[in-house]
Amino acid sequence: MEQNKKNIFKKFLYSQKTAPYVFVLPFLLSFAIFWIYPLCSTIRMSFFDIGAKGETFVAMGNYTKLLGDTVFHTAVFNSMRYMIYTLLLLIPFPLFFAVLMDSRLVKAKGFWKAVLYMPALTSVVISGTLFRLMFSEYKTGQMNMILESLGFESVKWLKDPHLSMVALLLLCCWRWTGVNMLYFLSGLKSIDKGLYESADIDGANTIQKFIYVTIPMLKPTLIYVLTISVYAGLAMFLESFMLWAGNSSPHNIGLTIVGYLYKRGIEKNDMGYASAVGLVLLLIALVINMVQLFLNGTFKKEDR
Repeated sequence: MEQNKKNIFKKFLYSQKTAPYVFVLPFLLSFAIFWIYPLCSTIRMSFFDIGAKGETFVAMGNYTKLLGDTVFHTAVFNSMRYMIYTLLLLIPFPLFFAVLMDSRLVKAKGFWKAVLYMPALTSVVISGTLFRLMFSEYKTGQMNMILESLGFESVKWLKDPHLSMVALLLLCCWRWTGVNMLYFLSGLKSIDKGLYESADIDGANTIQKFIYVTIPMLKPTLIYVLTISVYAGLAMFLESFMLWAGNSSPHNIGLTIVGYLYKRGIEKNDMGYASAVGLVLLLIALVINMVQLFLNGTFKKEDR
């Protein structure tokens, strides 16, 4: 009897029909436990006022409150501005570096790849602390020392809304340029070299080959990097938190949507309102990515 059960189990486990489901099951379980369940819980909590004494159903009260919350509007503006700037920096420059690495112009490619990728291995806590010291308002800060050596006066970097964004973007570019470069480099490696040979025969120059061969063939990688960059820009939190040594920047110039979620949910123990903030962030990221995927033709049916 026991042997029959073992045989039945082996047949079930090694069956070609059931094997795919067995391999997919761990992913489905982790997806349900760590994504679907938290999402459903967040949606439910967003309709409640959750305090130390219990829960009170407020329907759309948290969302109505968000419409008039000027601090939330500031956080959305900061996150959107940061996302746009990172898209303008972390797509063209890594692509340029990837094209250089794929060409014959650069020697010791392995060394330069390691140099560009190494910042991504550095902890955000360490990176943020180092950049906070670099952009210190005191004369001992490295950036102010450079300014004074050039004949300029010291600047209060992290108290100015424009200069603080420069510091934040430099931190972001320092950490993620190498990562995006490797994405583009892997996409370049998959392009058939025969296309470039055909372009050479047709008399195309380097720029024409880049525009009419490299960019179209690199489109899937570009869409992927654009998609993850949109989400990463909107969900940025720890870099800002470490750069200002907390969640309280002057006039909220460094406050992001996730930072505001942390402030309301963790610091003020208002989980219902924080859940509404998180869902609005998810909605904004989904809308932006769906629009860009639609404009890029991702959802168009290919002709067969």
